[in-house]
This record gives sequence, C-alpha cells and structure tokens, in this order.
Amino acid sequence: MPDELESGEVLDDRFRISNVVSRGGMACIYQAADLQSGQTVAVKVPFFRFESDPGFYSRFQREENIGLTLDHPGVLKLLPVTSEKSRPYIVMEYLEGQTLAARLRRESPLPEAEATRVAIQICAGLDYLHRKGVVHRDLKPDNVMLSDDGTIRIMDFGIAKSQDSRRLTFGSFSAPMGTPDYIAPEQVQGKRGDARTDIYALGAMLYEMVTGVPPYEGDNLYVVMNARLSGDPQAPRSRNPLLSPQIEEIILHALERNPSKRFSSAAAMRAELNDYSEVSLTDRFRKLQPPQLWKSRSPLLPKIALIVAAQIALFFLLFWFLSHRSHQHSSTPPGVVNTTQSR
Repeated sequence: MPDELESGEVLDDRFRISNVVSRGGMACIYQAADLQSGQTVAVKVPFFRFESDPGFYSRFQREENIGLTLDHPGVLKLLPVTSEKSRPYIVMEYLEGQTLAARLRRESPLPEAEATRVAIQICAGLDYLHRKGVVHRDLKPDNVMLSDDGTIRIMDFGIAKSQDSRRLTFGSFSAPMGTPDYIAPEQVQGKRGDARTDIYALGAMLYEMVTGVPPYEGDNLYVVMNARLSGDPQAPRSRNPLLSPQIEEIILHALERNPSKRFSSAAAMRAELNDYSEVSLTDRFRKLQPPQLWKSRSPLLPKIALIVAAQIALFFLLFWFLSHRSHQHSSTPPGVVNTTQSR
C-alpha cells in the first residue's frame, strides 16, 4: 500500500487531494477540496506505518482533541469531521504562507520591527492558550505559520498539556521534551512545565529572529541542554549591535533560567513588546553567566545524559513491544473504520 495519497484521490468521499503541502517524518499535509463545504482545506495524514502504533495515535488524537477546542486568530483552526474516518487524519484551515523556520532559512536575522511584530502576535496566541489551560511545550519556528496576509498561527499540539485532557499515553518520556534549541531548563530536568515554559521558548525564538542564531549552540544535544542549565546565553546585542537595548532586555527577561523570574504571563510580555521603547533597563546583560563547557566536566552532564538516554531507551523499548503486539492483534485505532481488512 502506498505511503502517500495520490493527487485526485478522494478521502472518505469528502476530501479531494490536490497536492502535498509538506512532508514530515511521520505525516504528510495535503491541500484538498472539501466537497461538502466547497472550502480549500489542509489535511494532515500520518504515514501508514505509524497508524497502528498506539503511542503515535495517542499523540495524533491529542493534537486533534485539543485543537478542536481552540478558536483564536493566532491559533491554527481545526475543522471537525463528524462522520467515521477510514483512517486517522486531521482537517485544518488552509493558509497561504510559510513557517517561521522557512522564513529564517531565507532571511536571518529579521529586522527588529518585523521580529517584534511576529513576537507580539505569538504572545497574543499564547495568552489565549494559557487562559484556556493549554501549555504548548514545543513552541518553535517550525510550529508558527506566517500567513501571506501578515497574520500568524501557532500549530501542532502533539505534546501540549491541557487541564481538560488526559495525560499523553507515553507522557513519561515524550511530554517534557520539546526541541533542544527552544526547550526550557525545567523541561531538561524532566518537569512538565507551565505557561512560563512557553514564554522561555518564545524568548529563544525572538533571540534567533534578531541575532540569526539560537541562544545556545554546541556540538551535540548534551552540550546544548547542559548549557541552559549551567549558564546564560550570550547577550543578543553582542551578536547584533544594531539591536535596541530594550528588545535585548525583553529577550533576557523571557530567557531567565528560573521560571519565577520570567514574565508572569504572555500578556505581560506582549505589553512590553507593544511599547518596548519605554521598557526599563535593568542591565540584565551584565549579569549573564557563561555556561559551563563540556570540557569542564560539569556535574550536570551525567544527569542530563542519563535522563535523555533513559527516555530514548524507554521509547524504543515501548515502540518495539507495541509494534510487535500490533502485528498479533487488530491495529485499528478506536473510532476509525478499517477499510483494508476486506481487501
């Protein structure tokens, strides 16, 4: 069975596939026509080889369940499908544009005014999510869509935490983990995090937008993760002298290693970004402490290595066990009609 849908194929007699928008490691996003409403939509469909994996399906279902409860111009809108599905998929609004990651690959650093405008909109979306009891926990440039009309959308809630939803099936190893360049120190320590975890990630993104590089760099995962536990990033203005001291102050405030020292809310960060020329300077950049280097044999490194190695080992053990079991039992996820057994 082919791993991707073909152009012209109709999914569940409703969504006519036209072309691939993007391919990820586990799923494809297609542009499609909704034959019921006449709208152009985006359809996210996992590859066949992942559909029967309970862990992946739980994350995929979580993304849809949380997404369908959200309604804000700064958050990607998911569209409900009330009929039975022949396979797992998510239907979303279709947008013309590019991800922030794609924009940064094309142009980096961004002008200060442009980076600030994007950050203000992300703050608005985060403020809505946090008031709804949702913490994203994997905020990064790949998960922010820049629409051609100038608006943004926060997307991908696969490891989000919601006060109204059950924990992720494999929460013990995947829930605390975001993406190394943007992950907060408390996530490195294995904690689930709260709204301030997203504020840290936004600070890391804004740092990259205005300097062209992420806050911490290193030869491998352990170096990068240890750095945010053992020290602070290089001052943004040392990388981009044209940057205003007020924007540097805001970035460093968001990137405080101690969550209690960060902005108390996304709304508070947005307020400063909206009128950043009036931000009071506290000389945070003078108080920065360089991270302990790998060669210094920081005592934190073994702890980080142990946490990450244990999570990876548990993941592959569970993946092997559940994949092996799925070959012996029906692989149809709950609520999905299996259309392949009769073939």
